[in-house]
Amino acid sequence: MSPITKRNIARIIPFGLIWLVFGMTFMFVEYVAMGGFDNAATTAIRVSPQILVFASIAVTMLGLLIGAIEMIWLNRALSKHSFTVKIIYKLLFYALFLFTIILITFPIAASMEMKVGVFDARVWEKYVDYLTSITNLSTFVQMGVSLFACLFYAEISENIGQNVLFNFFTGKYHKPTEEERIFMFLDMKSSTAIAEKLGHIKYFELLKAYYDTMSNAIVKHEGEVYQYIGDEIVVSWEYKKGIRNNNCIKCFFAMKADLEAKAEAFKNAFGVTPSFKAGLHYGMVTTGEIGALKKEIIFTGDVLNTTARIQALCNNLEVDNLISDELIDQLSYHNEFEIKKLGLHELRGRKGSVDIATVISPTATM
Repeated sequence: MSPITKRNIARIIPFGLIWLVFGMTFMFVEYVAMGGFDNAATTAIRVSPQILVFASIAVTMLGLLIGAIEMIWLNRALSKHSFTVKIIYKLLFYALFLFTIILITFPIAASMEMKVGVFDARVWEKYVDYLTSITNLSTFVQMGVSLFACLFYAEISENIGQNVLFNFFTGKYHKPTEEERIFMFLDMKSSTAIAEKLGHIKYFELLKAYYDTMSNAIVKHEGEVYQYIGDEIVVSWEYKKGIRNNNCIKCFFAMKADLEAKAEAFKNAFGVTPSFKAGLHYGMVTTGEIGALKKEIIFTGDVLNTTARIQALCNNLEVDNLISDELIDQLSYHNEFEIKKLGLHELRGRKGSVDIATVISPTATM
């Protein structure tokens, strides 16, 4: 299973869980409020073990379906619209979608309750009564709450990152933790000149397109975006994920290839074709939650400063990537990459020197 597929599944599963939890909560509240449904309206479906199982499966599948629609299609289709416009479009779309789901599932549940076929006249009589009843409105309210919770999750996940959100929920970094990580600092070449040429608004649009173009390669190679700092991206890997299949190196060349593939589109839209340089290094960091007014999960350690300084040498050495020998020694590249050793170099603001190299990727490997 590819990292992209794994990521999509991991993003969709919470939708199913949200709908299951809210669905079961509403059903329990309704069951208790109506005294076990003994006094339920004729339009309501009385709960039985069979109905409970059916409802649990139905709401979970509904949540997963909404998650798939939201994460794979709808959110991307509305990405260019403002937040308010997105919400209006989504509400209209999901209102129609949920109404269609009710039209399909209610007759099935009613036939299970009455123990008759789904096409029995009594099922459809109850169906018509239900559509014009307060029970129907109650169902829509319940689904609306579940939908709101899902959309809220989707927006939060989109803004702070799914992994960060998951780590906040699990409390993984509530207490500072030491871990080994790989970092790649990417910096756009000639960004100041490009910004002056385009102006603030157009340059910001370029940055959005630039980040979007390189996102797929980061996901594909199991990386995480740690920070966007102006025109710089800091990508991070857990040690094992970054080393596996040389992900940290392949990610660089995959991003480069994706950007080159869209060079003409950038030229037509902005009059420039952005490129970047990168520095890679690894080491121990302390990871934890920090902040009083705003919580963040941050990394601290010498490895971040060292990686930034390594990247800063790219211009002087006239290469588009630099990697520490320490990280190269951890890779199993064999003949997949050509490594050009550049020897010891002093890093600005840091005592001592670091052995560095540049990596050349054969065309056949990309």
